[in-house]
Amino acid sequence: MGKPEQTDTKSHVRKETALLMALLALAVGFFGGVFFGVYKSGPSVARMPGASPAPQRDFSGEIAALERQTREEPANVGAWIELGNLYFDVDQYEKSILAYRRALELQPDNADVWTDMGVMQRKAGRSAEAVASFDRATAANPKHEISRLNKGIVLLHDLQDPQGAIRAWEGLLEINPTASFPGGMSVDQMIQQLKKQVAEKK
Repeated sequence: MGKPEQTDTKSHVRKETALLMALLALAVGFFGGVFFGVYKSGPSVARMPGASPAPQRDFSGEIAALERQTREEPANVGAWIELGNLYFDVDQYEKSILAYRRALELQPDNADVWTDMGVMQRKAGRSAEAVASFDRATAANPKHEISRLNKGIVLLHDLQDPQGAIRAWEGLLEINPTASFPGGMSVDQMIQQLKKQVAEKK
C-alpha cells in the first residue's frame, strides 16, 4: 500500500496519556486533580486519567504494511514517522524510538519527531534522554511550545529538578505568555506556585 513520503504531523497534534497527576501534585504540594500531560504529535486520540478508555483497534495490519514499506523504501520519512506513531499506540516504546530515529536520520531538524521520540523515551523510563530530545526539538525550532512544556514536566517529576523545570517553562512563556497545562492551569501560575514551594523548602 502506497504512502506519501511526507506526513503533516502538525495537522494532527495530540495529547498523550497524562501520567503525572497524583505524583506531580505530591511533588508540588499545592493542588490536586489537575491533569498534566506530555503532548505527542501523531494521529491518535487523547487519553487522560479518568477518561473513558480509547476504543480498541487492531493495528497489526497497518504496522505490517508500514514495516514492509520502510524495508522497501528506507528513505520514506513519512512512513517511518507513521510507523513510529503506530508503535506508540500499541505501547511498543523501543520500536517506536527506533522508527523515529530512522526518520530523524533523514530529517534531523523535525522538531515534532524529536518531541515524539522524547515522549517515548520518557515512557520507556529514560527521562534524561527524553530531556535531551526535547532540547533537540527546541534547537530545531525555538518556538516549539510542546517540547518546552514536556521538558519542564519531565525535569520536575522524573528528575526532581524544579529549578530546571522553572527555566524550561519560563522559556515557554517567552514564546506564549498564555500557555497552560492540559487541566487548565496556566504555566505562569504553576511557575509562581513552584517558586513558592522551592523557597519554603530552603
